[in-house]
Amino acid sequence: MTAESFPRPIDTQRRFSGLLAATALGVYLLLIVGATTSLADAGSACSTWPACHPPADPLNQTELAIAWGHRLAAAVVGGLFAATAVAATLGDASSRVRAAVLAGAGLYVVQVGIGAATATLGPAAIAPGLHLGLGVVVFTTIVLALAWDLEFATGEDDDAIDAPEPEPLGSEATPAPRSLPSGGLERARLTAFAYFKMMKPRLMWLLCLVAAAGMALAAGPDLTPGVIVATLGGGVLAIGASGTFNHVLERDVDQRMSRTADRPLATELIPVRNAMAFGVLLTVASVGVFLTINALAAALGLAAILFYSVVYTLLLKPNTVQNTVIGGLAGALPALIGWAAVTNEIGLPALALAGVIFLWTPAHFYNLALAYRDDYARGGFPMMPVVRGETETRKHIVYYLAATLVATVGLAWITDLGALYAATVAIFGGIFLWTAVVLHFEQTESAAFRSFHASNAFLGAVLVVIVVDALVL
Repeated sequence: MTAESFPRPIDTQRRFSGLLAATALGVYLLLIVGATTSLADAGSACSTWPACHPPADPLNQTELAIAWGHRLAAAVVGGLFAATAVAATLGDASSRVRAAVLAGAGLYVVQVGIGAATATLGPAAIAPGLHLGLGVVVFTTIVLALAWDLEFATGEDDDAIDAPEPEPLGSEATPAPRSLPSGGLERARLTAFAYFKMMKPRLMWLLCLVAAAGMALAAGPDLTPGVIVATLGGGVLAIGASGTFNHVLERDVDQRMSRTADRPLATELIPVRNAMAFGVLLTVASVGVFLTINALAAALGLAAILFYSVVYTLLLKPNTVQNTVIGGLAGALPALIGWAAVTNEIGLPALALAGVIFLWTPAHFYNLALAYRDDYARGGFPMMPVVRGETETRKHIVYYLAATLVATVGLAWITDLGALYAATVAIFGGIFLWTAVVLHFEQTESAAFRSFHASNAFLGAVLVVIVVDALVL
């Protein structure tokens, strides 16, 4: 079904999609709050249903308020589900959207019943995790309905593009080699900046935050400054090495893409031999710094460099449309490095945090791939918008965003993260989801960048609050 053949007026489309998004966000809010320790403790302050009558000696008023808030939120979400089900049934939603909404509404009623039984009979009367697990299923159904409705409302049957023939080197599109200035000071400044640029400094803040969150989850308030400095220092060097090797290996392709044509090796500002030596030096320095902590952190740091430089850059990126999905492992490894730096092992919370990063990566990067779709086509990269089209890419952004939100629920469930984490994830996740919905209707470069920046803000806020929650609260 194409956008042109869709029968609903655009305002009606937006309203129904907005209702689906609001319902999905409401279900997610219940999930993330229910998964945190704050609600688990508050449950003992309210053992009746549907009203919340405190026992003779409630734990405290805050926990009672949390329990009441959860009950009221569940009622509001129930109302949203009912309105969505009515709109899907009486409107002209597609059959699979209608089926998903009705299935989700029915499962939501069952979940409410399980919650009531848990409150009145006690957690031991219900299989552990059943209430939360069913909530994840409900969330999945409503997100599928949202993604399918957006595709039905705004998509096209086939909007993939054929990659143009790569521009030959030496053509007018290829930037001319840059010459260094004659002045010694200016020459040194320009060269130093070129080496710094090869290290991809824009990636450092977020990946260092990932490692910091891993350390914070592992150590809590007992985290020592020495471990922090060594882990982040080794991480910065590892990111720099990975970025340098990436510049070396993609220097010819970079010349054909407008967003990368001014890179130091694409313009031959730095000789390839010097760049390779710089990358090796950074690798050795990174492993050396990690070894001052433990061998596992050093091994994981080296694995991150090799994965990004060889597996992603050489094997995945030019050969498969799933390059971004599999390549997300490179961004997830700092979570394991941070945990290993503290514990000298890999624990379940570290794997859960890595899972959040892994699933977030496609939801994040596909926005950039949409914005630079033609550029990636000129470079010959089989990115999702190039191979499968913009409609499929926008739908997968919603899929992976939803998977990321579910992963944040899993992380909360197996750790001691509390109300601040729940509030942060719900707020910034809602902003990210809304920009992804708007992207379907606007379909512009600015909308893609808006969703891209929302994804950065989401992950940055989540990582910061993990550090704060683990170290301070």
